[in-house]
Amino acid sequence: MSVEIQVRVNGQPRQSTVEPRTLLVHYLRDVLGLTGTHVGCETSLCGACTVLLDGRAVKSCTMLAVQADGANITTIEGVSGLNGSNGGLHPVQEGFWEKHGLQCGFCTPGMICASVELLSKNPNPSEAEIRHALHGNLCRCTGYQKIVESVRYAAGKMKARKR
Repeated sequence: MSVEIQVRVNGQPRQSTVEPRTLLVHYLRDVLGLTGTHVGCETSLCGACTVLLDGRAVKSCTMLAVQADGANITTIEGVSGLNGSNGGLHPVQEGFWEKHGLQCGFCTPGMICASVELLSKNPNPSEAEIRHALHGNLCRCTGYQKIVESVRYAAGKMKARKR
């Protein structure tokens, strides 16, 4: 048995027939070819699969694609289209570049999506609030300090744009 779903992914309407047990991460990667969303632990512990679902950061490895029916999904490939970045880097992406918030890059898409959600809710987070927002995203390389600095950079950049 297959189920028809309709979603908007990175601003584009998508209609697909999926097996009811298809995970959202596999739908994004295998059906839509959006491989920036990574499969890590497949238990929602590492956060490498984090995407934005109607603006909320969710772990796509433990969510079924059918649960996203009717939703607006933003993957790392679509983040640059958010916040009026006009096709350039989103301020969070720029922050990760400028402040060296990535090393191997495996966790980066999930970290960026979680950071985008944080800054959409709290444009001036403290270091503790940044660390709390990212607690569900694991990085084995950076030690997190550069990631926190990257998010702070992005917050400042976004604040300056609003002036």
